[in-house]
Amino acid sequence: MSKRRGIMLVVSSPSGAGKTTLTRNLVNADRNVKLSISVTTRAKRPSEVHGQHYYFISKKEFARMRGAGELLEFAKVHGNYYGTPRKAVEKALSAGHDVLFDIDWQGAKQLYEKMRADVVSVFVLPPSARELKSRLERRAEDNRDVIRRRLKNAATEIPHWAEYDYVLINRDLDRSFRDLRHILAAERA
Repeated sequence: MSKRRGIMLVVSSPSGAGKTTLTRNLVNADRNVKLSISVTTRAKRPSEVHGQHYYFISKKEFARMRGAGELLEFAKVHGNYYGTPRKAVEKALSAGHDVLFDIDWQGAKQLYEKMRADVVSVFVLPPSARELKSRLERRAEDNRDVIRRRLKNAATEIPHWAEYDYVLINRDLDRSFRDLRHILAAERA
């Protein structure tokens, strides 16, 4: 019997909806799920670790990787570039691992275009715009201008929910996490 090819589980949301917490929890709970670690040109937040959360690189290095075809997808978000290195994803899928993508709708669209048969997508929504603003403020990692920009971007990101296979409204983190695990189990079957 041949080994099952892995699934590319794409999880997207506006900033503050809970996507990163859900994806980290899934990686911690399921040994077969490997988090795709993106490269980014944005500044590292105090709580982030290079090589664990992102690979923080220069715009020049990003341009080189993009030009060499080393990125499976890439996007400009909040004035910074993000991309997924191709080689690590291909290796994990071939080994039967599921690869989890914590990316925006632009990246999800590119993955659909390049590898549709492998992609299962989930869009995470906050219960309301008010709750989204409150979550961003409680996170206390961004200044007011950044929060304002993230809320403005959320208004353009949220309408893309209809392009996804599944939608989770994250009212309760534990319930949303259970739902995400059920989605993955159903897609593996």
